[in-house]
Amino acid sequence: MKLADFIYQIPKHLIAEYPIEPKESARMMTMNRATGEIADKTIGDLYNFLEPGDCIVLNETKVFPAKLIGKKEKTDAEIEVLLLRELRKEDRIWDVLVEPARKVRIGNKIYFDDYQFYCEVIDNTTNRGRTVRFSYQGNLLDVVDRIGLMPTPNYLKRLPEPKDKEYFQTVFANQKYLSSIAPPSAGLHFSEEFLKNLEAKGVRIAKLNVTIGQAIMDEIEVEDLTKHRMYSEPFEITKEAAEIVNKSIKSKKKIVAIGSSVARALESSYLTTQAIKQNKGWTDRFIYPTYDFRIVTHLLTTFHLPKSPSLLLSCAFAGREFLFKAYKRAIKHNYRFYVFGDALLIS
Repeated sequence: MKLADFIYQIPKHLIAEYPIEPKESARMMTMNRATGEIADKTIGDLYNFLEPGDCIVLNETKVFPAKLIGKKEKTDAEIEVLLLRELRKEDRIWDVLVEPARKVRIGNKIYFDDYQFYCEVIDNTTNRGRTVRFSYQGNLLDVVDRIGLMPTPNYLKRLPEPKDKEYFQTVFANQKYLSSIAPPSAGLHFSEEFLKNLEAKGVRIAKLNVTIGQAIMDEIEVEDLTKHRMYSEPFEITKEAAEIVNKSIKSKKKIVAIGSSVARALESSYLTTQAIKQNKGWTDRFIYPTYDFRIVTHLLTTFHLPKSPSLLLSCAFAGREFLFKAYKRAIKHNYRFYVFGDALLIS
């Protein structure tokens, strides 16, 4: 397969600008790989689909307001700085993306918070990527929380809003994992009450962490898929989470990955004993057709961007032809696409 096989056109009016409420009312298309059946449901129908002993696995990463608007020294030109990853805490050095990139060169300083502090560009990494050193002496994330904006994707044709700090968080986001620049979008469909109802039914809930960083923003550019390299992202599967998942594996119950980030972490932690291990590290696993999934039996995801790693992971799980059949149907029936869009359950 080539990259050209993973391109489709989406009508702009189907790109969801805001999340739907209540969360369980979001539409959910279901795909049955065994029968080829496609049906229209809602997230609320997951309650009847899941049985006692089944396991849903959530990504409890938390999104921080990583978009800073600064002023370039001397010219006062407005520069957007997106924080990607802290490289060296003691030196306050970060990898960032800048916009407009043509105005930002090594040695430039960009000032923030009414000129209270700045970052200095010390290296170029990619076309838009820069490595910077911040002058801020305290906890940078404290001031970022005050002045930063949620990193809304470019396809949302609106400015960031205060409510985005709520919209871009799952209800189970953990402050311990405050590191992502985008939410695990499939997890946005769950309310606290719905999760409690699933637990009361006997559904097991496991939580792991995968930081969602630059990889979520980069569309694949190489035609030969074997040459694409994912950015490494930190992840953690605790002993408790591994035990919960392994109980369901042992009893041959469903293992439902809530989102592609969860699927990547689980598949990166596979043991030959048909179980997953407690794991902490980095993953650059790129899952694309015809990957053979070893742990995940079901995938709840959203409708992804063309040429994106998440789309290819969905194709690997469902089969490209079957998935694109579902996407065509979703467009015909006005499903909502992308981060705030509707859901897709692949069985």
